[in-house]
Amino acid sequence: MPPANLCRAVWLGDMEYQEAYDLQLSLVEKVHSGQEPNTLLMLEHPHVYTKGRLSKESDVLLPEADLAAQGISVLETDRGGQVTYHGPGQLVVYPIVNLKDWGGPVKYVRALEQVVIATLAEMGITANCESGNTGVWTNQGKIAAIGVKISRGIAFHGLSLNVNTGLAYYQNIIPCGIADRPVTSMASILGSQVDMGLVRYGLVYQFGREFRFRIEDGVASTDHLA
Repeated sequence: MPPANLCRAVWLGDMEYQEAYDLQLSLVEKVHSGQEPNTLLMLEHPHVYTKGRLSKESDVLLPEADLAAQGISVLETDRGGQVTYHGPGQLVVYPIVNLKDWGGPVKYVRALEQVVIATLAEMGITANCESGNTGVWTNQGKIAAIGVKISRGIAFHGLSLNVNTGLAYYQNIIPCGIADRPVTSMASILGSQVDMGLVRYGLVYQFGREFRFRIEDGVASTDHLA
């Protein structure tokens, strides 16, 4: 049985959304049974719009056939929240962690927001959370989206942070159901491309600090994880 305060951090590189989802489900079972420790998966997805449990059909502004012609998938998912975008240049973070002795869903989401805010602060970006709106915000717009699911005390899904993200892709949707607020990225705020590896390193550190986890580097082999 792994120690309760252990969390392994794994960088998976580019991975299709469905493959990452299947990997999460496998890890939920193994973390629940004590076969595997808490795990922090980090990756980038190809272009995809994902629809959370609260999504409306009207939140996707173009027909799916038109989006498919542009190489963009539209997928239903079981996380909380509404429609969001994932794509190259965006850091997607899926913590598969046992919350039974830590706290409930609201406390967990607030903690994820603080992880992102602290990560951005280290990179010179001031960010905040907003009452009534999940995610992380800056003066230039929303920079991180959060949508989670908790199954038998194990959290999965997670957050996406716009690092070098192509912001034009948000024009095809109403992101998170909010039509009147812009979306931004670290690169847009800082005026230059951002080192994704540096952002990952900072986020892992802040995640361990916020959740009081002892972080260990994991292997990138999905065969081992699944």
